[in-house]
Order: sequence, then structure tokens, then C-alpha cells
Amino acid sequence: MNVDLSALHLIYMVFIMLIIGFMVKRLDTTLVSISGIFVIAMMATQSITSSISGIFNSFIFAITELLPTILIISIIVAMSRVLTKTGINEAMVAPFTKIIKNPTLAYWTIGILMMIISWFFWPSPAVALLGAVLLPVAIRAGLPALGVAMAMNLFGHGIALSSDFVIQGAPKLTADAAGIPVGDVVTASIPLVITMGIVTTVVAFVMLRRDMKKGNIELVGTHQSQNGQDTVEHLLSSAQKKFFALLIPAAFLLDVVAMSSFDLQGGDATALVGGTAVFILLLLCMTAHKRKGLEKSTNYLIQGFQFGFKVFGPVIPIAAFFYLGDSGFTAIIGDHLPKTSHGIVNDLGVALASVVPLTKEIAVITLTGVGAITGLDGSGFSGISLVGSIGNLFGTAIGEGTATLTALGQIAAIWVGGGTLIPWALIPAAAICNVSPFELARRNLVPVLIGLLVTTIVAVFLI
Repeated sequence: MNVDLSALHLIYMVFIMLIIGFMVKRLDTTLVSISGIFVIAMMATQSITSSISGIFNSFIFAITELLPTILIISIIVAMSRVLTKTGINEAMVAPFTKIIKNPTLAYWTIGILMMIISWFFWPSPAVALLGAVLLPVAIRAGLPALGVAMAMNLFGHGIALSSDFVIQGAPKLTADAAGIPVGDVVTASIPLVITMGIVTTVVAFVMLRRDMKKGNIELVGTHQSQNGQDTVEHLLSSAQKKFFALLIPAAFLLDVVAMSSFDLQGGDATALVGGTAVFILLLLCMTAHKRKGLEKSTNYLIQGFQFGFKVFGPVIPIAAFFYLGDSGFTAIIGDHLPKTSHGIVNDLGVALASVVPLTKEIAVITLTGVGAITGLDGSGFSGISLVGSIGNLFGTAIGEGTATLTALGQIAAIWVGGGTLIPWALIPAAAICNVSPFELARRNLVPVLIGLLVTTIVAVFLI
């Protein structure tokens, strides 16, 4: 398990600390991220030209990795523009206003719905399905757009993705690495998932309500705001609005049925939602704008893509830096890591595990730390095989608790990297709610850290 840390690893750690510091101070991270890419590339290649090229190549790599998310967000936003312009969204949200009557009901209702749908189809499609419909209802009930984003994010990319009870992609990866049955990891994760979920969502809600009372949060999202472009026009009759208000949810409900019937998950499920949104966009444009429908459909798509790339603009540089910690290093800079390396982030995780004494208390702290470190690359999944193998190592050394340690590492990795703290992993919920992903990350930071602390303590008593 011993790993020799090179200067690259240490420099990477320094820039991670700098980026976190910049975020805490609410400073833009673009300059420090690009500087980090250049310095690491320079250390690895000893070539100025290759280092400068590495900056551009890192942007290409990041955009390529993020492109599916950019597309789904852009298309959903384009469709939402049509719904708002025609007034169909008013008819769609009317039934929900009878249920979601205050901020508390809005937060917990949206969160629980998000968690349930995410268990079956993963969070990204769930955000697209729920966000556009429930956001206006929640805002009318008094829950700020940032609160909606937090609810969808913490319940979906946090609770549902870290537990993954139904699809079981995450537990299978960790269980295989730990050499134990998947069922053992799932069973061991249940009390930890419950603890992490309850503590984090309750703390987040309490802090949100406190700031709402102080008036510190804007009710409507203001990130890249497009005020004045979404005024309602009388393009459809009342009967047509009601028809489409029923047709659109039915179309997305059929998507849900298709996802279940054809076992569509992750990217495939997101693609189905995106394709459906395109068809809805075209149908509404041709119905509402008639002869101008062809031109208007293009205009709406342009607005959607403009919104998508504006939102992703600040995220691409920091994503490019963090991708260097995993699969992106070779693609961006070349094969300059030691032959024994499994990626900078994973090497750091292994190094941490190799220098700590093997007691029950230290084991759970280490697994949480290793999981959190491997989650810094922003995927959440790249390092969970590592936590599985370390969980097996520690469990064997102390004579018990392999499944609990493995589940704990899985939860830490996915809560940090799967979409609650790393800014570009927050993009789906942030973009749908029109809030800054960096502000959403700052909002999530304290609740998630408290949740990890309490869950780690609970894990000690479960071993």
C-alpha cells in the first residue's frame, strides 16, 4: 500500500488547498486553477510549450467530459423558455400549489420526490424531470431557488446516489474491490445513509430558514439572470394550455416507464429526457408560433445553449484542474506519472491510508478521509474501488467491520464528489434553479461536513 509521493502530488495538494481557500473567501478560482494546470504540466514535462498547450488541452478534456450535462441543461432551459412564454407552465404547476403551501413543505416534498426518482434513474434525469415543474411552485410557496437547488442536490446527488440501493452501481464497485457480497455493503450502508441523510438535510434546512428570516437569500435565482425575456404572450388558447399541461407531464412519465422497462440508467436515461424535451420544444413552437415556428425553435435553442455555456464558463477551468487528478492527466499532459501511480488523487488516498495506525476509531476516520479525497476529482465514483480495497485491508487488520468501512468510504466519496460539494458536479441542480454552483457548494459545505462527522462517529459504534 505504500506510495511514493512525488513533487507533482505535493503541488497538486497545494493548489487544492488554494482553490478551497479561494472558494471560502468567495474569490474567483479561474486564475488559480489555470495556474495549477500550468505548474503541474511544467513539472511533469519540463517544457514551456507543452505546459501552455496543456492548458488548452485541459479545457478540451473538461468540456468533453461535461458536454452531456451542458446539453441536457441547455435543452431543458430552451423548453422552459417556451413553457413560460406560452403560459403552459402556469397551468402545469397549478395542481402542485395545493400541496406545496409553505417553504417547509416545498423543501421536504421536493427533496423526497427527488430521492425516490433518483434511486431508480439516478439524479441527473431526476433534476431535469422535477426542476422545471416544481421550481415555480416552490418559489410561490416562499422557498428560495437556492433552497430548491439544495433540496434536489442533497437528496438526489447525496442520499440517493451515495446509497444507490436500486441500481447498485456504487455498492457493486466497492463490494468487488473489498471482496465481499454486494448485499453486505448495501445492508451495512443503511444506518450510515440514514444518519448522513437526516443530519445533512436537517442542518441544511435549519441554516436555510435562519438566513431566510434574516433576508439574506434572494427568492428567485439571479445567476446569469435573463429577466424580461420570459414574459407571457397570448399564443395559445386556454384549452390548448390545459392540453399541453397534461401532455408534457405524461410524456415525461412515459420516459420514466421506458427507463424502467428498458433498464435505461445514467447517461441513457438523461438522453431520453433530453430527446423528449426537444420534441416538446418543436411541437410547442409549431403550435404556438405557427408559420414562425421553424425560426422560433432555433431561437429558443440558441437561448438555451447561451444559458448553458454561460453557466459552465466559470466551471470549466476548475473542472480541468481537478480532472488532472484522475483519468485526465494522461490525456491532457501525457504519461508522466510514476508507473506505480493510479492517478494523483488515488495516490494521495493510498498514502493517507498507509501512514495511520490500525485501530477501529482511526480506521473509520481514515476511510472517511480517503473517500473525501478521492471525491475531489468531481465524479464520486472514480475512487470508490480504492475505498473498497482499503476497507478490506483495515477490516482484515482489526478483525471486523469490512462492510461498514467500505460503505462509509463509499458514502464519503460520493457525497463529496458525486454532486454536493464539487462545483461542476452541482451544475444540473444549480442551472435548473438559475443559481450559482459555487454559492450552492458553499451552502452545502457546513451541512455535509457535519453529516460526515456524525456518520463517522456512528460508524465506530457499528463495527
